[in-house]
Amino acid sequence: MDTEPMRIVIDGQDFSVTARPGAAGVYDFDWLHHPVGYGFTSAGGLMSRAEMEEAIRHFLEGIDPATGCLD
Repeated sequence: MDTEPMRIVIDGQDFSVTARPGAAGVYDFDWLHHPVGYGFTSAGGLMSRAEMEEAIRHFLEGIDPATGCLD
């Protein structure tokens, strides 16, 4: 993956995934529709699109619907 953002939509939630320049296997996942800007970083090595989608699903499972943040 190059450093251009990739848009991934999971369960109606839009994320922009960007590989960090100069940091192989580090990705920033920005949740585009979160009201205050939220997301996560993965530093576990190179990821396929399917692995990115799974990482987003796992992240969303931990979100408290009342606060919009991780439990």
